[in-house]
Amino acid sequence: MYKRILVPTDGSELSVAAICGVAELAKPLEATVVLVTVIEPYNYNALSGYTPESIEEYDTRVQGAAEDRLQQAVDMLNAKGVATECVTVKSFSPAEAIIDCIKEHNCDCVFMASHGRKGLAAVLLGSETQKVLAMSDVPVMVYR
Repeated sequence: MYKRILVPTDGSELSVAAICGVAELAKPLEATVVLVTVIEPYNYNALSGYTPESIEEYDTRVQGAAEDRLQQAVDMLNAKGVATECVTVKSFSPAEAIIDCIKEHNCDCVFMASHGRKGLAAVLLGSETQKVLAMSDVPVMVYR
């Protein structure tokens, strides 16, 4: 069945819950979980408050946060005996980065949380999960 399951994580409570959920799927299948976190490249138009940070400071900060997110996920999955790989990608479009990772890492399934935007926010902002569902050539399991 599934041997390489891609699991996007942004460190949110819902994506952490999805990591627990994927362990229950991956363990009996002896599948490898490919964890991916997408970080946004430096935005030249945005200044963070009164103390703008340099590109290098920004990169160090977001890379550190990404590594922390991934390490937390790896620790959770390793504790359950699930093999993992980690990927960090810079992109302004998380959905497109996830689709690219499916291909680059030979994943045969995506397992991701639904962030559950409702109402006007869902219409205006869309959902990265919905975008992945629309673009993916492999099955996408949405964890709630």
